[in-house]
Amino acid sequence: MTEIRFYHLTKKPLDQALPDLLSRAMETGKKILIQMNDEAQIKPMSDHLWVCRRNGFFPHGIKGDSDAEMYPVWLTSENDNPNKSETLILTNVADREDADKFGLVCEMFDGNNPDIVKKARARWKSYKDAGHDLTYYQQTDNGGWEKKA
Repeated sequence: MTEIRFYHLTKKPLDQALPDLLSRAMETGKKILIQMNDEAQIKPMSDHLWVCRRNGFFPHGIKGDSDAEMYPVWLTSENDNPNKSETLILTNVADREDADKFGLVCEMFDGNNPDIVKKARARWKSYKDAGHDLTYYQQTDNGGWEKKA
């Protein structure tokens, strides 16, 4: 079964929290697919990932870049996997029908949006009913993560 982690954003917004999670995910050496809700979110997040890292940048690609399989990180709003990722990061409950094809799925969702929280709860139940290994993390006051029971 796929390991699924929920990251409940309550203090830092996605553009601040994603780089922290992405740094940790990249340490595994596995390729990462980040799926956003909307195509319009891709370019601003891509621009952000080129400049937000303290000691460099996050090497990544987006639609229109060639040689997708060469990129360790790929941003998309579609149900594709052009860089053959093993790890999937879904933002704000982006729809993904084949999440169980990944070894690890990280669901990052805005805890300040009641509609997104409701959808995240429904996703949790769906994953649980399917028998996946689930973990829930909530942001601490300083923006870190605390595992909850």
